[in-house]
Amino acid sequence: MSTDTLPAKEAAAPAAVSPGGRNTLRSRRRHNALVTLAFMSPWLIGFGFFFAYPLLSTLYFSFMKYDGLNPPQWRGLGNWAYVFTEFPQFWPALRNTLWLGVFMVACRVLFGLGVGMLITRIKHATGIYRTLFYLPYLAPPVAATLAFVFLLNPGTGPVNSLLEAVGIPAPSWFNDADWSKPALTVLAVWGVGDLMVIFMAALLDVPKEQYEAAELDGASAWQRFRFITLPNISPIVLFAVVTGVIGAMQYYTQPIVAAKVASGKMGGSGEVFVPGYPDDSTLTLPQLVYNLGFSQFNYGTACVVALVLFAFSMAFTALLMRRRGGLIGSGD
Repeated sequence: MSTDTLPAKEAAAPAAVSPGGRNTLRSRRRHNALVTLAFMSPWLIGFGFFFAYPLLSTLYFSFMKYDGLNPPQWRGLGNWAYVFTEFPQFWPALRNTLWLGVFMVACRVLFGLGVGMLITRIKHATGIYRTLFYLPYLAPPVAATLAFVFLLNPGTGPVNSLLEAVGIPAPSWFNDADWSKPALTVLAVWGVGDLMVIFMAALLDVPKEQYEAAELDGASAWQRFRFITLPNISPIVLFAVVTGVIGAMQYYTQPIVAAKVASGKMGGSGEVFVPGYPDDSTLTLPQLVYNLGFSQFNYGTACVVALVLFAFSMAFTALLMRRRGGLIGSGD
């Protein structure tokens, strides 16, 4: 019988694959999978050793009573219950960390964007201005914090002396629980040179033709910024916010140095320093993890706080990634 007389369904049916062909296809897929795993192996090994294993170990020790010397003992949810219900410093540290993650990051991003826009509009000596704004970022965190504590000293600091000279009430800055976090924010904004450089590169990459077309249509400066600048630099804004939030969740050096210097207790030999001066206003979750783990040798409770910090970091990052359009106000 010729193929012209076969039913249409039978004529269109694909040829059956022989068992040998199926084995060849299966071996080819296995070979491709092994090649892919071989290329991914450096990342997989690094991910396993430096992320997955520490994370699982932290989760394991959060259910244990462990001091780093004796074998761990099962405690169940005791560490978690202690942190959330009985540990008095946890909630102030959490509030301070979230405050810094919102307000300090927002001030850094806005100030960095403003400085970047200002310098891109300057026609002469732009190199000098870029250097002046970038140099503070290169200052070591400890040295910069020491300098700011002395500058903002409520009694002898030049900042308060200047404010009193012009009739403005001078705050106590790092010695006042209401002003300690704003003082840390001022310190963070002072070292905004990294964001300035990133925003300058993004702003210089915005097509000038779009600005020219908007000017011809009579768009105001705010409309040009709202509908041209922000949509074009939106990925950079998102990058700055996400990395800023992650950095704020790891904020450790500046608040503890400021608290030590302002309180006059540098934690010398035989002296135990309790972080958070004044009134736990500079206490952050990373300080709490270090103090619990390496000062009190309470690794189980420290692991609980570390997991809470990790959860908030992941939640903030996921929220920012999902709310990208609302976060940057793009006009897409």
